Amino acid sequence: MADRPERPTSDERVRRGVGRTLGNLVLGVVALGALAAWASLGVYQVEAGQHGIVLRLGRHQRTETREGLHLALPPPLERVEIANVNSIQREEFGVRTAAGPEAEGAALHEAAMQTSDNNIVHLGFVVQYRTKDAFQARYRVAGPRETLRDAAQAAVREVVGRTTIDGVLSDKRGEVEAEAFELLQRILDRYESGLLVVGLQLQEVQPPAEVRDAFDDVLAASQDRSRLINEAQGFANEVVPNARAEASEIVASAAGYREAKVAEARGEAQRFLALLQEYRRAPEVTKRRLYLETMEAVLPDVEKIIIEPGTNLLPYLPMGRGADGQPAQEKR
Repeated sequence: MADRPERPTSDERVRRGVGRTLGNLVLGVVALGALAAWASLGVYQVEAGQHGIVLRLGRHQRTETREGLHLALPPPLERVEIANVNSIQREEFGVRTAAGPEAEGAALHEAAMQTSDNNIVHLGFVVQYRTKDAFQARYRVAGPRETLRDAAQAAVREVVGRTTIDGVLSDKRGEVEAEAFELLQRILDRYESGLLVVGLQLQEVQPPAEVRDAFDDVLAASQDRSRLINEAQGFANEVVPNARAEASEIVASAAGYREAKVAEARGEAQRFLALLQEYRRAPEVTKRRLYLETMEAVLPDVEKIIIEPGTNLLPYLPMGRGADGQPAQEKR
């Protein structure tokens, strides 16, 4: 008879069971550790001034803008890119530097622009911007900086092309800045560049060197004109109120004089009508009364000579008296 295999003893079975259990436990711990390590790769932190771009299998899933710790699926399922969005960047256009003749020529080319009246003006400007949408700034356009520079030049040239050279050099610089700022932002939004324009300021604005002296004379004359206009306006603001007040005073005085004369004339008319009624009732009495009242008013100013009845009259010549009846020696 063939030898039959020996059965393991109970101790051996226990040892084998414990070994398998320990092996499974170690394998589970290792698997859990690997799984936890893999899951920890999906934890990321967004700090102040940063955005987190979450890509799931290469496709944009979301952009996390909140600060703090966040969870995502571990790679390669999801990938997180942190982008800085609060830093202000600056681009200069048409500004001369000491980098060399080629750079200076490029700056002059950027600064040369044509105005609406077919003149050439050299205009330098500065654009400040930051990232508004991190995903668009990184994935929608190939070169955000180059896109911004091209769009800024296009916007400023378009606005300058609608403005006269006098306006660009003097009184419409603020309007040119505002219009170019709005137009540049619209262009960047249409490109989905994810950039936000913070400011656009004109720097050097000068006519070509060949005619710069003539434009300086024109600008000085324009400033003199503005100064004279302001002085004239100030003088008018001082004189016109006084003249209006004086005119109002004269008008009020004339109105008062008119009312007084009208009232006086009405009183005289009423007095005359009252006398007329009395005269119609008693003509002789009224006539005598008017005569006496008139004599009473006239006689106090007339020199009077009283002659007693029965006295012989002699010719009387008032010698030594003037035409007004006063002694000649009293007159000066």
